[in-house]
Amino acid sequence: MVDYSDSLMKLLISKVRNYPNFSENELEKFCWMAVHEHKHGMLPSEYDVREIDESLYLILLKQFKTE
Repeated sequence: MVDYSDSLMKLLISKVRNYPNFSENELEKFCWMAVHEHKHGMLPSEYDVREIDESLYLILLKQFKTE
């Protein structure tokens, strides 16, 4: 498994929480958006199918669920 820096994780967690209309009920969606933005430099469009870093996504999601 890839080891991501604490600073990257803190940045992504902050990014997720600061998205407009952030909701804990849609945590998967917002984590996916943050990882997509991190990898591609922009938020996804409505039907964006570009790959994301799945390991980073799962770790970010786990961070929220263990809080």
